[in-house]
Order: sequence, then structure tokens, then C-alpha cells
Amino acid sequence: MKHYYFTFILLMFSAAMFSQEDAWVYFKDKPSSQSFLDKPSDMLSTRSLTRRTNQNIALDQIDVPVEKSYLNQIKSSAGITILAKSKWLNALHITGTQANVSALKSLAFVDKVVFANKTLNITAKIISENRTVETQNKLKTTIDYAYGNAASQIQMLNGQILHKQNYTGEGKVIAVLDAGFPGVNTAQPFQNLQTNNRILGGYDFVNRNANFYTGDDHGTLVLSTMGGYKENALVGTAPDASYYLFITENDASENPIEESLWVEAAEKADSLGVDIITTSLGYFSFDKAGESHTYSDMNGSTTFISRGAEIAFSRGIIVVASAGNEGRTAEPHIGAPADAVSVIAVGSVTSAKVKSDFSSVGPSFDNRIKPDVMAQGTAAAVSNASGTIGTSNGTSFSCPIMAGMIACLWQAFPEKTNKEIRKMILESSDRYTAPNYNYGYGIPNFGSTLGTETFNSSSEIFSVYPNPALTQVSFLFSDKLDTASVSIYSILGQKLIEKQITSQNPVLSLQSLKSGLYFYTFDAESLHKTGKIIKQ
Repeated sequence: MKHYYFTFILLMFSAAMFSQEDAWVYFKDKPSSQSFLDKPSDMLSTRSLTRRTNQNIALDQIDVPVEKSYLNQIKSSAGITILAKSKWLNALHITGTQANVSALKSLAFVDKVVFANKTLNITAKIISENRTVETQNKLKTTIDYAYGNAASQIQMLNGQILHKQNYTGEGKVIAVLDAGFPGVNTAQPFQNLQTNNRILGGYDFVNRNANFYTGDDHGTLVLSTMGGYKENALVGTAPDASYYLFITENDASENPIEESLWVEAAEKADSLGVDIITTSLGYFSFDKAGESHTYSDMNGSTTFISRGAEIAFSRGIIVVASAGNEGRTAEPHIGAPADAVSVIAVGSVTSAKVKSDFSSVGPSFDNRIKPDVMAQGTAAAVSNASGTIGTSNGTSFSCPIMAGMIACLWQAFPEKTNKEIRKMILESSDRYTAPNYNYGYGIPNFGSTLGTETFNSSSEIFSVYPNPALTQVSFLFSDKLDTASVSIYSILGQKLIEKQITSQNPVLSLQSLKSGLYFYTFDAESLHKTGKIIKQ
């Protein structure tokens, strides 16, 4: 019996010694920095450099690639396999036995080694939390095969105001980081993107190949809320934006490598010059319990992915992330990278603007407001890989709906920085003065960002845009009213313009007016409004 007992212990010890462990190895420096900084085009595309210039963001060592000689030494180390690399965090994601990984600490250029299994980090502070968290399969969504109508998810944000001004995302580039994009190259709702060459490229980081029209169709559903276009069925929030499609999520498992692949894809997106990264992915629990995060990690600066997302923002990119679908679970808080300080974390509401019960809540562990904003994620209109229009539920969809509208807003204000655009979005939200941990700052009003006066309830729709105006102004009102009379007055009360307009032709010319402040009256059968107009 003693012999068998000894053998059993030996086998357990051997398994522990030879099992493969994920880890990050961080380097102390980048010896070749200056040579890269002297030739920035070796690191970044012209479009990426232009984005930096427009936002007065200087190049620095973060932009410099990982030292090649360091990479080669790690690669040649006994029992070590490199799975991903990050220039932003100056680190490699590796796998190997605990002994082989630990041996890397002796290399002079290695700053530290951090195991994904937190129990193996001897100096780490272990926080015990009395909660159980099941690994959530965040990508499994059901699609109801019914007529999809995207009107409510756009009008809730007053996105139609931007669209009517031809701000539909043209000229802006969005990177979608997800689990796969089958059907995007063949399904009818994506034909508009394909015909107009708005799919700029992509990559499958999970399988390390260039075929990104594969994998789980979660990414397909996500893209459809922004770039989909099928008249009278589905119109995305940014149908004229351009897109890169990156697969970083392996739907078959939940492992820390996915965070590293996400950061690697974000770095690629940065180098290509994207304006916005949208990701309907979130990380909290992993298949191996020792590797899972805890709520205390959701402080914006602990997880690998959230640190990468924050660096992306520092490079001039707007990062939009799903808040998560854990609102009904024992651990309802937002995951990573939604916890990052500058990431716009998007929660979900119904078409009636009521928080979806599945939508994850805040605050971040360090008590910041999260989620940041809300959009429709219950019964959101989507297209699947075969082109069938239906509805689906999840912050996976409120997130890209928001990202598409952000692209349209940034198109309208191309001179703004990512920080200024983010500020505009938050300040336009309906709970900005009284945010909470369920709704964040609330539902943004993209119509108000154009300086429009917008009223939108169950009984009336009315807006005046653009305001200030250069040569003309438009009045948006319900087609049920058909016609209306509009008058423009000077500040002294003198009537200067009077005109009949229709809901189909609601434009009023201001060519005859000098620059300055004016007042208007709007009179229709059941709708009477007054307000100010500024002529530039």
C-alpha cells in the first residue's frame, strides 16, 4: 500500500511539474527604440500617423515593437511556446511547464513573469471572495426568425438626425474584434459593404490565418447592427463606415490567451489607422478556476485586456465594449475590458428604454460609474450568416449599435479628438447629471450633439437641424402632420421669412439672413413649437 501511495504522489507531482501553464513574460526595455522612432512608417501606416497628428499624440516607446532578440531568446528557451505578443505592454504570452516558465526570470532582460493561474504567482496578493462564478458562454445568442426593424434602435439615440445630414460613418474606420464573420462575404445585408469595398480586410488571430469569413457567427450579427443594409428590413447605424474584421475569440473555450489576442488585434488596428474599436466580448471567468478574474480585478488597470484597451485610447482610438450579460447572475458586475477607465462600456435597454434584466451593472471595483451609456440590446434587429433578418438580445448588440453612431458623430466633427467625442456622448446622455450603476450616464442623444432641438415621445417627433446653420435649416416632424408653417423673426420681433413646408420637403433657406441669432415659430395641425436658430 505504501508503494502505491508513493506512486500516486509521484504521479501527482509529475503532473503538476509537466502540465502546461499560460503566462506573460514582461521585458525591461526596448533597446532598438530610437531606430524605430526615427522611422515611424516602419511601425504605423500613414492613416495611423495622421490620426496621431490630428490629435497631437506623440510617438513613444509604447509604439515600438518588442525587441526581436528578446523574442528569439524566449522562443529558443527549453519547453516554451509563444502564443501572442504585445508591443504596447512589452510582453509575450507564452505556455510551458511551471519550471520552464519560471526559469525565464533569470534572463537579464526579463522584468517579470506573471502566471495566468494566480495561485502560481508567489508574490501575488490572493484575495478570497465568497462567491461562485460559472464560466459564461457569452457568445451564445438566439435569433428569432421574424421581421427585423432597426428603427427603434436608431431613433432611441436620435441617430436619424445624423443620418438625415448624410453622416452615416463615411470616412471612418471601425475594427470589430469578435469570434467570427461567416456570411459577411455572401449574405445580402452585407452586399452594400462588399460592393463599395468597405470591408478593408481582417485576420483570424485564433487560427493564425487570413480567412476571417469563418468561425462563430456572433461577429456577423454584431457587424449587421452597424454595416448591415436591407431596405425596409435592417439599416445599420453606420452603413457607410469601413471595417476591419478580427477574430480574437475562440468560442470553443474560455482562456486567458484570448485577452492577449485581443490586445494584439488592437495593436494591428492601431497600426492600420482605425478610428474606433468595437468589441462585444468580455472576460471574467475562465475554464481553469485559478485563472479566473475576481470583481477586485475590475478596476481598469489589472487585466491584460483592459490595460491594452486603455493604451488604445491613448493612441487616439475610441474603444467601445459590451458591459456584459451577467445582470441576472450571482456576479452581476461588468467584465474586462468594459472596466477600463476610458472604454465606453455599453449596457442594454429595451425599446421602452428600460434596463434589460440581463445587462451587467456597475460600479467598477474602484467605484467608478459603469456602464457608461445604454442602447437597445433587447430585441435588437440583426442579420445572421444566411442573411435572415431577425432579433436578438444582449449587450453584444447595444455595443455596436452605439459604436456605429459614434462613427457618424465623429464624421460630423472630424476635428474633434477621441477624448472630446467621448465627452460629447456622455454629456448628451439623459442621466448625465444623475448617473447610476444600472444605467450609467444613460441614453445618448446624438441629435443634440449637432446643436439640434429635439423632442421625441410617443405622441410627437420634432427637431431643428443643423443649429447653428450655414445656408439652410431642416425641420423634422411626423409625416402624419404632412404640412406646417414656419416663420423666422429677428431679435426685435420682425418677421423675416414665412414658408409652408412638408414632411417630405422640410428645408428652409436662410440665404437671405445675415449671421446672428433668430427666433422661429413652427405651426402644424397639432404641433406648435418655438425656439432659436443661429445663422453662421
